[in-house]
Amino acid sequence: MKIFSKPLKNVIPSSKKRKKKVGLPPGSLIYTGDKVKEKPKIKITDYNEELYDFQELSEIQKDLNKIEKKITRWIDIYGLAEVKVIEEIGRQFSLHPLVLEDILSPNQRPKLEDYGSYIFVVIKKLVWNQEEDEFEYEQISLILGENYVISFQERETKLFSPIYERIEVPKGRVRLMKADYLFYILLDIIIDNYFIVLEKVGEDIENMEDNLIKNPEPETLQLVYRLKRSSLELRKSIWPIREVINKLQREQSNLIRDDLQIYLRDIYDHIFRISDLLENYRDIIFGMLDMYLSSVSNRMNDIMKVLTIISTVFIPLSFLAGFYGMNFTYMPEISQPFAYPILIFIMIIIAFIMLYYFKRKRWL
Repeated sequence: MKIFSKPLKNVIPSSKKRKKKVGLPPGSLIYTGDKVKEKPKIKITDYNEELYDFQELSEIQKDLNKIEKKITRWIDIYGLAEVKVIEEIGRQFSLHPLVLEDILSPNQRPKLEDYGSYIFVVIKKLVWNQEEDEFEYEQISLILGENYVISFQERETKLFSPIYERIEVPKGRVRLMKADYLFYILLDIIIDNYFIVLEKVGEDIENMEDNLIKNPEPETLQLVYRLKRSSLELRKSIWPIREVINKLQREQSNLIRDDLQIYLRDIYDHIFRISDLLENYRDIIFGMLDMYLSSVSNRMNDIMKVLTIISTVFIPLSFLAGFYGMNFTYMPEISQPFAYPILIFIMIIIAFIMLYYFKRKRWL
């Protein structure tokens, strides 16, 4: 089994790092993730219908919040271990300390908070890493402002590479739209990756069902429990996103234009389909436990049936062998010269008659 043969990576942060925050006041900035070796990398993309500018920084600049009105700026930040970088971003864009605290705590439940001048969204990224043959699980924090979007990730991935390519196209839709459309396509590409995740889960479930029917071994049961645990983690990450997208549709924010509502409805439709598919898979996985017990029980019944038939066949043979094994002096059959082969022949005939009877009764 390839899929979910290992637990999802980065699902639970280190307990030692969580303990550091115990007793501290709200808004205390401490990174509780595991990617401490990731050096911060900041990608700045400025664009509009006519202009495109891209630069990559290793440290924060002091004027990132100075953006011309006709320009949309995307600040993509990789690496959260250096708290000073996140703190400086928060200072420049006047982000609430609780927002910064959530960004640095990569085990937040997906949620949306509207602070008036900006919208803060926490969402979970799930992608399939073909090289390591496993899923990668990570929190992504998004901030939508009037003419800017800021994204925070623990480490650099290729998830947003298609979006960079779309922005480079001079007459592309992204260049013609505002920051809210960029915010939408970031959400869209994250959610679309869930379909790939669930496709892998579906393949794994099919393989698991075949193994449960053909060869229900104890190792298969362990894989079922791992698959069950992973499905619960998927559900915990995906289900709250329905509330996030629904809240984006219902709330009247000046940062999201009315013509973007149709795109948000499309995302909601996607996440609704994903949730239904996940629930179906979850029911199947829970049913696999009953399937395993039934398969083991059927296998044991087959074994007991064979043993019972063998025992039944040998009961009359044992009777004959015991009866003529008494060796009394006046037993007439013992003195016959062909008594032994005749007895063997009778025993063989009895065995064949019983097997034929079992076959007609479909016990074999």
